[in-house]
Amino acid sequence: MRIAIYAGTFDPFHNGHLDVAQRASTLFDQLIVAVYEYPAKNTLFSAQERVEMVRESVRDLPNVDAELFSGLTVEYAKNKSACVLVRGLRAISDFEFELEIAHMNRNLDPELEAIFLMTGLPYAYLHSSIIKEIAQLGGSLNGLVPDHIAAALRKKNGSASMVGKPPTSNLVP
Repeated sequence: MRIAIYAGTFDPFHNGHLDVAQRASTLFDQLIVAVYEYPAKNTLFSAQERVEMVRESVRDLPNVDAELFSGLTVEYAKNKSACVLVRGLRAISDFEFELEIAHMNRNLDPELEAIFLMTGLPYAYLHSSIIKEIAQLGGSLNGLVPDHIAAALRKKNGSASMVGKPPTSNLVP
């Protein structure tokens, strides 16, 4: 059985992530969307919220599940008997970063392969931090995230955790 791991923070899981997961699911017997539990960056959603949002997003893909993980991705992959790490790419800038990570992972586990799937063109501009900013500023999330994640973002937007925070990108002056 060929098992692949698609690891990330997924804060939030957006339609670009879903596109990669859908396409990767056709290439492997099992795909595990591995949600990193303790990222160095601040997250809007808790680890449990993130994994539940991913599970809901992939529920119609019979060979895909979502799990929390911590520690090295290569160790998690080894524990799951995975042979491949799946990564999504949007642009050349993604490739440079992902290439470095792939080489380091290869150094840590020479048996584990990395494959890169280009995000579908309609999603090439999606980035979780931009989506969070759009939600914070009351913009439309149509076509950016699954409906249940849009609802979760709107709910967070109305909470004290979002109020008064400055924008995190250059979307607005």
